[in-house]
Amino acid sequence: MPNLPAPLTQAPVAAVPLTSSPRVASPAQAVLSLTARYGKDLPPINSGLIWRVYTDRPDETGAFKLVREDREATPSITLPPGDYVVHVSLGLVSAARPVTLRSDADRESFVLPAGGLKIEGRVGASMIPPNQISFSIYKGSQFEGTERAPLLPNAAGGDVMLLPEGTYYIVSNYGDANSVVRSDIRVQAGKLTDVTISHRAAVITLKLVSDKGGEALANTAWSVLTPGGDVIKESIGAFPRVVLAEGEYRVIAKNEGKVFERGFEVSNGVDGEIEVLAR
Repeated sequence: MPNLPAPLTQAPVAAVPLTSSPRVASPAQAVLSLTARYGKDLPPINSGLIWRVYTDRPDETGAFKLVREDREATPSITLPPGDYVVHVSLGLVSAARPVTLRSDADRESFVLPAGGLKIEGRVGASMIPPNQISFSIYKGSQFEGTERAPLLPNAAGGDVMLLPEGTYYIVSNYGDANSVVRSDIRVQAGKLTDVTISHRAAVITLKLVSDKGGEALANTAWSVLTPGGDVIKESIGAFPRVVLAEGEYRVIAKNEGKVFERGFEVSNGVDGEIEVLAR
């Protein structure tokens, strides 16, 4: 008689608790180590970086899905092997490139071609206080003849700003009247560009007085004009201060229904008072 297999009920069976069911093994992981530099031979950047890792292909909406974000200077990010797009940014400067993870570890170094820009203003031999001057920074040259929005509309004087390598022009406003200077500059990667912009202007205080050297009359409306009649600045008060580019001007003061005026001249760096006699 042939040998028959033993009945299934006779085979030894080990009792296995439901809670100890074996788990499915997770896929292999790879470690992506990232660094960024201002130049190939410069040390790694140690702060301010934002790293983002995206899928290498867009989804049905056309967007690339964000996989990881990290704000450490030199992060090590664990990811499944595969294809990704890595983006790094520091202020206005950024770089991106595809990265393929195929092994347990990969090191990628990015170059951010950027440099520092520091701007200050000067009148004669004196520095202009930062709260009296403003700077707007535009991409390209002022001579390109195209309208564009400022890259930085109100940059503070004395601060170091990080910009991508390239040509820019600066519009500097000393005060809020007509002392405006435009300058082209070049930012180089890995270097600090220190710019001093010279204004030819002065701070002028206006006074309407009954007698020379007398008390200023309150509630006076002021208009400062060019010799051709173009209005440069309007204000109300007893002692308005205005920054004016050097040149010739005419000032009109209106008080209690009466109008008074006089001409005056502004010399570079010579602050002073202009009195208008109310007679």
